[in-house]
Amino acid sequence: MTSMTREEWQVVGFTARMAVLSTLLILPFGLAVAWCLARLSWRGKALLETVVTLPLVLPPVVTGLALLKLFGRWGPIGRWLYNWFGLDVVFTWRAVLCALSIMSLPLLVRAARTAFEDVNPAFEQIARTLGASEWRIFFTITLPLAKRGVLGGMLLAFARALGEFGATIMVAGNILGQTTTISVAVYQHVQLGEDAHAWALAGVSVCLAFMAVLLGEILLLRHKR
Repeated sequence: MTSMTREEWQVVGFTARMAVLSTLLILPFGLAVAWCLARLSWRGKALLETVVTLPLVLPPVVTGLALLKLFGRWGPIGRWLYNWFGLDVVFTWRAVLCALSIMSLPLLVRAARTAFEDVNPAFEQIARTLGASEWRIFFTITLPLAKRGVLGGMLLAFARALGEFGATIMVAGNILGQTTTISVAVYQHVQLGEDAHAWALAGVSVCLAFMAVLLGEILLLRHKR
């Protein structure tokens, strides 16, 4: 196995930063959706759960194609962002962030929902009888009791973001120093017959993902206990 080049370490650093940012970006929305699915009942609940879960079952390139149409300069969201803020999304780091967020959101929601469902509602009801607001109940009772499950979901989402390929290559492309992630770089090296470089990057990716998934599973198991 060959040693990593400076450019490859930059790719690793870029991928890790995007994975962290995407996990933090989806955290507020993911927690809100998970809480709604765990605590509320309404007619559209099954539809919301289905929409959130779709990225897990759809081919990633299909998700990437949808993002390309939505966030392209002539797409409904991309046109609005460009006209009002002068921002391009497609084939920029923003596209990478968007793809990683969409693909990792389901894992965060599923783990957080399970964690919220495991919190005894009696504790929350007691707080309500004492006059606590719903926001205070969530931040002082529900979230602290579910924190292990939430942290586990964040780590699983981070690990998923590290390995994302299909949606990223569709909406962000492969621009060295701007949108190239570990998975895309591995694919490029294989296409060029540079297997040693591909294996070096793959090894780093496996190590990062292994540590994130292992820690996430440990936290989830401790939460269940």
